[in-house]
Amino acid sequence: MPYPRSIRGRSAMAASLLALMVLLVLCATASAAIHYGVQDRGLDRAQQVAGQWSAAARGFALPRVLPASGEIDLVQEVDARGVVLAASRAAWGRPPLSAVRPAADDRIKRLTDGRYLVAAIRITPAPDAPVIYAGREVPFLLRGHRLEYLLGEVAIGLVAVVGWTAWTAVGQTLRPVEAIRARMEEITVTDLSLRVPVPPGGDEIAQLVRTANQTLERLDEAVAQQRRFASTTSHELRTPIAALRVQLEDALDDPGADPRQALRGALVATERLEAIVEDLLVLARLRADDPAPHELIDLGELARHEAGGPGAVPVTVRAEPGVWVSGSRIQLIRILANLVGNARRHAESAVEIRVTSEDGRAVLAVTDDGPGIAPRDRERVFERFTRLEDGRRLDPGGSGLGLAISRDIAHGHQGTLTVEDSPRGARFVLRLPRLDPAPDAAPAADERRALRPACG
Repeated sequence: MPYPRSIRGRSAMAASLLALMVLLVLCATASAAIHYGVQDRGLDRAQQVAGQWSAAARGFALPRVLPASGEIDLVQEVDARGVVLAASRAAWGRPPLSAVRPAADDRIKRLTDGRYLVAAIRITPAPDAPVIYAGREVPFLLRGHRLEYLLGEVAIGLVAVVGWTAWTAVGQTLRPVEAIRARMEEITVTDLSLRVPVPPGGDEIAQLVRTANQTLERLDEAVAQQRRFASTTSHELRTPIAALRVQLEDALDDPGADPRQALRGALVATERLEAIVEDLLVLARLRADDPAPHELIDLGELARHEAGGPGAVPVTVRAEPGVWVSGSRIQLIRILANLVGNARRHAESAVEIRVTSEDGRAVLAVTDDGPGIAPRDRERVFERFTRLEDGRRLDPGGSGLGLAISRDIAHGHQGTLTVEDSPRGARFVLRLPRLDPAPDAAPAADERRALRPACG
């Protein structure tokens, strides 16, 4: 028989086989119990009746017709030659119930030949002593293998019922799965809006469907983001490419124009194109789930190092000692460079970096005294290719990806990057999990460093 491929078929087969094994054991046990129970009870009663007639025969001659005793309706007195001397009405005309004569030293025998249940008692040890046979016919169902056949038919019927019940129950249970399969077959990458119907209840299948729908929602959102990203990227790349083309076409159309001027314009467009491509590559690496190696970093020391870079606006650093984080030094430097660079471009006179610890997290805040960011734009500035009007004016060659990259890096370090309220200007706040390094991991100089400003 071929092995069923469906879960429904395998479940029905497994249930049927298990029921068959259990029923075989039960049928064998029941058959043996019935056979032995009926046989022992019948022989006990036959021996009792034979004993009574044997005792009576030792005292006086038995009448030719012996009264029956309940279910033991076959009683015979047989002499040593095998002649029936007396018998019950049911036993008259029959040959002796058994040819076995008990020995003189073992006067009681319990006999069965598949047709009769007989107890034989020798009246006396004398050589010619008659024998009393008492017994009954074996019940019809116990003759041959009739009982086993009956029990087998019942077992086969029960196995069929169990198999059908398992087939029906598993089919009803798996009915939602077929609906899920059919709906999933309809879902394609071009249309991820379809959802799988959730069956009622809270069983494993319903939970599976809910998880599948949540996965489809995340996939739909991811595909939508990728499409928006591709559309925005193509638009942003088209601008410098178009500018480059215009510069080159103008140089070709006007032979008298200064070629150096055309080359300078082409170089500016190329630099913007290069900046966009480099930032796109950074974003791709951040989204590739290929984490950079982490190390133990003193966040205050890192801020002092970045504040020392060249710039027209001075940067003040105020850092608590011993604010340690685990992360990629290169990526954290990129966040600081983006935040400090943006702050310097928009600041009027000063930029401040403050490093503190708060509720078990390291907090780095970069604040400038520029015009600030309107509350409605504080989340929008982290979107890819988003550049506010001031940003376009102050940094026309920017890619619009710096803050998006910075937030992705923060999330990759289990942190956050947000714009928060400030009395004046913009205040970008980076929060990262703080670590308490082993004593030998922090240099002694850092332990002695008090909260002090550092200018760049």
